[in-house]
Amino acid sequence: MGEHTTKYQDQTLFSISWPLFIELALHMGMGIMATFMLGHYSDDAAAGVGVANQLLNIFILIFNVTSIGGIVLISRNLGAGHLKQAKQLARSVFGLNFWFGVIVATTVFFFGEHLLRLFDIQGKVFDYGLIFVKICGISLFFESISLALSATLRSYGYTKESMMVTIMMDIISLGGNILAISGIFGLPITGVTGVSWSMVVARAAAVCVLIYLVHNRLALTLNIKDIITAKGENIKGVLAIGIPSAGENLSYQLSQLVITSIVVSLGTASLTARVYILNINMICFLFSLAIAQGTQLLVARYIGAKQFDRALQRGLRTLKLAMLASTLTSIIIALAGSPLLSTFTSNPAIIAVGIPVLWAIVFVEPGRAMNIVLMSSLKSAGDVRFPVIIGIVSMWGVAVSLSYTLGVHYHLGLVGIWLAQGVDEWLRGIFATKRWLMKPWERIFSGKASMNV
Repeated sequence: MGEHTTKYQDQTLFSISWPLFIELALHMGMGIMATFMLGHYSDDAAAGVGVANQLLNIFILIFNVTSIGGIVLISRNLGAGHLKQAKQLARSVFGLNFWFGVIVATTVFFFGEHLLRLFDIQGKVFDYGLIFVKICGISLFFESISLALSATLRSYGYTKESMMVTIMMDIISLGGNILAISGIFGLPITGVTGVSWSMVVARAAAVCVLIYLVHNRLALTLNIKDIITAKGENIKGVLAIGIPSAGENLSYQLSQLVITSIVVSLGTASLTARVYILNINMICFLFSLAIAQGTQLLVARYIGAKQFDRALQRGLRTLKLAMLASTLTSIIIALAGSPLLSTFTSNPAIIAVGIPVLWAIVFVEPGRAMNIVLMSSLKSAGDVRFPVIIGIVSMWGVAVSLSYTLGVHYHLGLVGIWLAQGVDEWLRGIFATKRWLMKPWERIFSGKASMNV
């Protein structure tokens, strides 16, 4: 037991984060590649799928309730040497996500059309989006289970295995996209339909491989009993962390829906440019996401072992790295400008709208890096309510209201909307930094014996 405990606690941020970086890059790459290929197939298809993806991402947040809570609690128990309890928690996370997946996939399949209409998109953009929602809604069941199993593997430090599964998913999805859009080998061009089904197949294959890896690496066999029964104490602990954490993400996604409706009012060129730029923008915060997730695991283990000073310093060092990397990356992307956007579309109106926004990203990303790193670390440290409270107030009070004010009222368009979101990111990032320096874990965990609180 001592050997395993030491191994879990002494993993470096680099050893945990580099596979996460590659995994996130490939995971984002799957969406970017689909958007890139659909852009050459039809700008309307790219816009429709981009909007539909926003809708589906809201439902994926439900799965994150248990996966976020599971990562934190499993990691804490590993840090404290409670290996049996860690496995019990993994079973509970799997069982909960199974049922979440069934409910969400069914809801999206039957009510996806009504939900998509809330975006106020019309014509071919809506038609393409509906196809994607209907078909990919099925894959949400597999995505739910996949997130639970990946969370378990990451908690134990098996980030390389999780990375390999994502590589496999990308290969399947990319192959399906090529078959669907290129007409290679004389096959019919199925467009959005083929792209959607390739994602379903990729996610289903990922679940099969992840189940094998959990059994092989952790000696943990998942069965029907885990789906039907779960310890009430485990469920309560996971939800106590997961619900507030997911609440922050849900607030963000809902605010983005409102902002998307504001962008729709600016015209199709602005909407399509936003879809392309959101995909490009992911590159800027990719490094921050990877080291933030690695830091989240380490902080949870340090808190479980009551190594509070080590947790504090880990968060601050990661913050500096993330802000530097995101700033440099955003500057490089802004300098690329027109050639970069031209890889997605040849429409001059879309490119003209998008180029100034790439420079606005340089302002946004350092603030986002503060947010990503310290908000996730605060959750690992047990301070789960603060991020959601600050998030709701700032996202709606600043991001949404200022997006309309700058983008529509002052006619700054898409640039104004991006600047408004930058103000939101910086505000939340500053609050998170101040909260981190207050060491909230000392108040939360002093004298506590249970790892499920």
